[in-house]
Amino acid sequence: MLRGRGRGPLQMVQRRNQDLRLQVGRLLSESQLKGALDASKRQDIYQRCIQLKREIDENRKALKNLNKGDEPAPVGNYNQRKEDEENVLEKLTKQLQELAETISKENVTPEEKVQNISQAEELEDSEETEDEEEEDDDEDEDEDDISEGEESEESDEEDEEVEEEEEEEDESSDEQPRNKEYIAVGDFVAQQAGDLTFKKDEVLLILKKKPDGWWIAKNIHGNKGLVPKTYLEPCVKEKEDQKYSEEESEEDVEVVDETADGTEIKPRTDSHWSAIRKAITESNTIDVLTAMGAIPAGFRPSTLYQLLEEGSQFQAGYFLQPELTPSQLAFKDMIWDPENGSIKPRPSRVSLILTLWSCKMIPLPGVSLQILSRHVRFCLFDGSKVLSNIHTVRATWQPKKPKTWTFSPRVTGILPCLLDGDCFIRSNSSSPELGILFEVGVSYVRNSTGEKGELSCGWVFLKLFDANGIPIPPKTYELYLNGGTPYEKGIEVDPSVSRRTASSVFHQMMTMRRQPQLLVKLRSLNRRSRSILSLLPETLIGSMCYVHLLVFYREILGDVLLKDRISMQNADLISSPILATFPKLMEQPDLMDVLRRDREFLKSMFILVYHDCVYPLLHSTLLPPFRWAEEETEAIRWKVTCDFLKQNQENSGALHALLSPEGVHDPFDISEQAFDFLEEARKNVN
Repeated sequence: MLRGRGRGPLQMVQRRNQDLRLQVGRLLSESQLKGALDASKRQDIYQRCIQLKREIDENRKALKNLNKGDEPAPVGNYNQRKEDEENVLEKLTKQLQELAETISKENVTPEEKVQNISQAEELEDSEETEDEEEEDDDEDEDEDDISEGEESEESDEEDEEVEEEEEEEDESSDEQPRNKEYIAVGDFVAQQAGDLTFKKDEVLLILKKKPDGWWIAKNIHGNKGLVPKTYLEPCVKEKEDQKYSEEESEEDVEVVDETADGTEIKPRTDSHWSAIRKAITESNTIDVLTAMGAIPAGFRPSTLYQLLEEGSQFQAGYFLQPELTPSQLAFKDMIWDPENGSIKPRPSRVSLILTLWSCKMIPLPGVSLQILSRHVRFCLFDGSKVLSNIHTVRATWQPKKPKTWTFSPRVTGILPCLLDGDCFIRSNSSSPELGILFEVGVSYVRNSTGEKGELSCGWVFLKLFDANGIPIPPKTYELYLNGGTPYEKGIEVDPSVSRRTASSVFHQMMTMRRQPQLLVKLRSLNRRSRSILSLLPETLIGSMCYVHLLVFYREILGDVLLKDRISMQNADLISSPILATFPKLMEQPDLMDVLRRDREFLKSMFILVYHDCVYPLLHSTLLPPFRWAEEETEAIRWKVTCDFLKQNQENSGALHALLSPEGVHDPFDISEQAFDFLEEARKNVN
């Protein structure tokens, strides 16, 4: 059913402008009546001037916050229309100011004169505040425009005329608005010619705020250059300091800044640091670390990690389970092939191998954070929602090159599958926007508090089909990372290495080389790989080093559910420890390594190996629960599994360990043996 065409935000602002224009026109007409106005009439007109000025300011602010993407339908010449409405508001503001000045200059009593002066000061203060808000809004809007490439020529001209603009700013420094002095919250070293080096707590005079995030500043020695705005916070004037100290004298909280060099900023009580105190109590740790300058501005809490923590919906074990049809009477992704005596292969729209090569120029958090793991999480994504399990591959790095991460393609031997950069991807989604969402991240612990968390160091989305629905070619892709979350656009990972407009091709190339990037390779399938992957679920992402184990599990699942069941209507519990517990191994890669080391067994031996190696460990009290990125826990689990396998070899199986009084296990539960496929199967509710 078609919806009625609604009124867009820009149209609402335009209608409000028309109403304000009519009100100002009526007010001007009343003030131009013949004859002198009495005192009460003058006072009424003056009050209405102030009220209309406030309404104009509110509409101007609403106009500045408009975005083209918020419109319900396409709007032609969007930026030009916004500019026209801004000119209307500016004209109305000038008319009100002139009228207010005229009213105040007429013959009034001393009492009215005092009142008008105070009201004029109020009007002027509101105008200054609005100018500051407009300046900030203009900066944000310019950043959006530059990201769309609409003002690239203007930015080039600005770079070429920096010296002329600096001279003009010096000549008009007396006319600059208030709060042009900023304090540095961290050290910054010039990265190229034209940058200005400064120290933490140094006060800088901002001469010009450029839309790309690099401002022109001057220090106390008169040196001028470009500085990143993320390292600066506004200084507050004495009157404002006094105001905030009076309002907040009841509580004075000490705030410590942990920057990259590990030093601390002295406690402050002005408005900026009161906002930091509020962030500490109301926002998460990431917001505080960003405000303190301990991490780049583009870092965010990991979106994919948060999804993994919410439940099993995005875990591999969930997608490995058999899926039921909408009628709930049969399996959608498992069909028995009586000729071959196995499950039928199922082709999918996407079936490929992805190889992670490396990450380059990944910014480092400050020394106040201890890094526990460097990794890449990725999944299938359509631009709005996750369509598969979230797979994680851990990266390795060298102390000499901490910003470069590498991966281990084709893991073999004793190398853990967690390092395997060769991954398979399967999906049968028909979405035209289908692609792979990569999130480069780190697990960390904060030294001062011991708090653990997960940071996203950047993300990138690789579409798998072009506009015509043709798959993208299999090749190596150099993907530049974005900051923020996958639902934020136009944010850089680290503005201190911003993609500033360069004057030459060489400088542009050097700037792009400093950008964080991820190198991946898409590979088409050969005949053998295609036949193996076709036995897996229609949607699944995993490591190639254990794909044969997944095939064994699916074939055993087909034997039990399709071949050996008494009838398709039989829904009794099935005694099968492997079917009941194997999906849990997908979230415990070290146990998956235990299972995959012997690659020479057949399907029947797979069950015996599972019972001898993995099944007893799942319920052993000697094995601590699996914890992500905890070295101590990983070391304990590694030792326990190695000792267990050694005992099995010496005693020809796990029976000795199971019956030994030294081996303590969790109390027996029927869920260890009973596989309830109606409960475990993914139900299709579409």
